[in-house]
Amino acid sequence: MKESEIIRVFMSEIKDKILGDDAGYIKFNEDWILITTDMLVWRTDIPDFMKPEDAGRKVVTMNVSDIAAMGGEPKAFFFSLGVPKDIDENLLRRIAKGIREGSRRYKIRVISGDTNDVSEIVIDGGALGIGKRLLLRSNAKPGDVVCVTGELGRPLLALILWSKGEDIPREVLEKARDPQARVEEGKILSEVANATIDISDGLSKELWEISRASSVKIVIEEDALPIHPTVKELSHNPTEIALSSGEEFELIFTISPENIPDIPFDFTVIGKVEKGRGVYIKGKGEMPILGWEHFVGFGNAKR
Repeated sequence: MKESEIIRVFMSEIKDKILGDDAGYIKFNEDWILITTDMLVWRTDIPDFMKPEDAGRKVVTMNVSDIAAMGGEPKAFFFSLGVPKDIDENLLRRIAKGIREGSRRYKIRVISGDTNDVSEIVIDGGALGIGKRLLLRSNAKPGDVVCVTGELGRPLLALILWSKGEDIPREVLEKARDPQARVEEGKILSEVANATIDISDGLSKELWEISRASSVKIVIEEDALPIHPTVKELSHNPTEIALSSGEEFELIFTISPENIPDIPFDFTVIGKVEKGRGVYIKGKGEMPILGWEHFVGFGNAKR
């Protein structure tokens, strides 16, 4: 079964509308408590150009990014660690160092942990945050513009080059090894945006998530996509790389045009929200669903 199919099974049985966003949420007085969990599996998530410290930082960033996508401020990190019995102590220390570095980067505390015996390294992380106004995937509105932070494509390009045994340029490698969550941007967006999602699985897949959750049509301008210059230089199809590249941890958001002047950070307008259904590339028809899906891998993205 694919990841999306497994998720549908559990959502159909649990039947709680709170499920389906980057993090769960519970009202507490005037604030929202935000809770998320995200798992890192060494075999699929840590190519050998990454160091153990990178893995530790990454599992913190993965979870903090979910809090950021909800417009919240991260407060704490927790994790469960599954390791083989013969795990090397130095490797564990280096993972722990990365978790420490990640928690300090985002100014959060590591508050709990657990361990168990498994056949390969698994780190199941979680984060706790506080939000004032929720940013939900289901809040995109016709008339909104669609925006994204940062430049896209480097994490997937790094994997493609690595799989071919080719050199990975420094500016590509640094994004793949050490992406950073857009915490401050998320907090600002909580005051002005309508819908937000982080790019963990790929731009295309995340746009489809917003379209389905909000029951709207999204139209993207291909020429507006903020593709990193090195991706354009080294890829035969940079658009497909940008649509497919996961673990960017950039934020996609929809916002009323009148609120754009209130945003103090850099971003790119890439399209608009209309009445209807689906995601489209202007002038080219429906956008394929590209990106990462557990148990399947990436879509048909090629260099």
